Amino acid sequence: MLTDPFIVPVAVFNVCKTLKNAGFEAYLVGGCVRDLIVSREPKDWDVTTNANPEQIQGLFSETFYENDYGTVGVVTESSDPKLKVIEVTPYRVESGYSNARHPDEVRFSESLSEDLKRRDFTINAIAYDPIAHILVDEHGGKGDIERRVIAAVGDPNERFWEDALRMLRAVRLAAELDFVIEAQTSAGIVAQAAQLEKISRERVRDEFVRILMSPRPMQALYVAQKLGILKYILPEIEEGIGIDQNQAHSFDVFEHNLRSMQHAADKEWPLEVRLAALLHDIGKPVARRWSDEKRDWTFHGHEVIGARMAKKILQNLKFSRETIEVVTTLIRWHMFFSDPDTVTLSAVRRMIVNVGKEHIEELLNLRMCDRIGTGRPKEQPFRLRKYMSMVDEAMRDPISVAMLKMDGARVMDVTREKPGPRIGWILHALLEEVLDDPAKNTVEYLDKRSTELSEFNDEGLKKLGLAGKDRRAEEDAAAVQELREKHHVS
Repeated sequence: MLTDPFIVPVAVFNVCKTLKNAGFEAYLVGGCVRDLIVSREPKDWDVTTNANPEQIQGLFSETFYENDYGTVGVVTESSDPKLKVIEVTPYRVESGYSNARHPDEVRFSESLSEDLKRRDFTINAIAYDPIAHILVDEHGGKGDIERRVIAAVGDPNERFWEDALRMLRAVRLAAELDFVIEAQTSAGIVAQAAQLEKISRERVRDEFVRILMSPRPMQALYVAQKLGILKYILPEIEEGIGIDQNQAHSFDVFEHNLRSMQHAADKEWPLEVRLAALLHDIGKPVARRWSDEKRDWTFHGHEVIGARMAKKILQNLKFSRETIEVVTTLIRWHMFFSDPDTVTLSAVRRMIVNVGKEHIEELLNLRMCDRIGTGRPKEQPFRLRKYMSMVDEAMRDPISVAMLKMDGARVMDVTREKPGPRIGWILHALLEEVLDDPAKNTVEYLDKRSTELSEFNDEGLKKLGLAGKDRRAEEDAAAVQELREKHHVS
């Protein structure tokens, strides 16, 4: 019995209590117990019991049972989405794994020990009775957690032959928990690596995404490469190993891509940026040419080649069309020209059109990842900060009469003015008033005020209109200066 019982949500406790009150055993098992031990909040809660599915369903008012493995979803009264359904699974014994993923036969068991033997890693083979506060740890999982080690339950070769995806899961757990994979388990992964070819690309993608979204994806992919399984996930990335770059880079293409991706993870940027950072230079091994003139390597067009390669890679891994489009667009345009001495606002606007307003920030973030991945210490040198300022300036709504809830056609309709310069003078006079008091930017006020302005003679109206133009220019200049100060490039 534990001296300091784990804190378990009421909904989970009540499910276990209902099972035990009916004469059955009830244990929390798997990742939730591991997370409780390491003081992490579990993402989900799994209960195992010696009751069969029909007996489980008979104890709860609302359940569903939709799979071949005996798992019953128990619907609780909790308002927390993570606790609305608690999965309860009978103890089971599995046999036959002809597809290297799912058992050919599943039998329910009366033995918790039999159930724990079939689990993947010792850290996931710990059971906890929240009623009696008893921890069942028959495979040394708690000790492995304390040693920060990932070890297979029993024979690693058998565990990975049963379910090849476990090899990728070992790498992912190491990245999420900052653990190491112990020697025999590592040897089992090396021996069984080819089994990953039998796993559906969707399942591989799901684990791959979780690796990328972990705090240490660079560590994970290095380990995957050393253990011989990276080539079954992303073989193209390994082509960068040993591919030296030009003098601007400290690392080969492989390490550069991984370091760029790690910076995206460090910044907690979204999946699309992490994918783009990992794949942004994937076209370099194909594009690399030696230049006698520069006496260095060149990679002309690698961004175009890389975008095409990335599209095929992501399609093969069954990513969504939307994700593929964003990632390949970022890769295609990541080499944008950013010299503040020569780049123009029109060129910046064209880049915004190329990637879309909604993705321009992601492109700038990718550029920061690329820079850090070279081994340079600063992610935002002056050139990039100046470019970011110009992006903000290009995306800023210009201060103009277009901001008014009134246009020239309405001025003519309301005032009966004829086309000519008086229409522009009226609009600019209205703009100056709205800049002073934005609350005046209503159809009702502008209709009334434009009628009053139409009574002015040409000289008086022109004077008001030119004052409005000068005010607009002042406001524009002030807004641009504020943006430059924001990026420390004023």
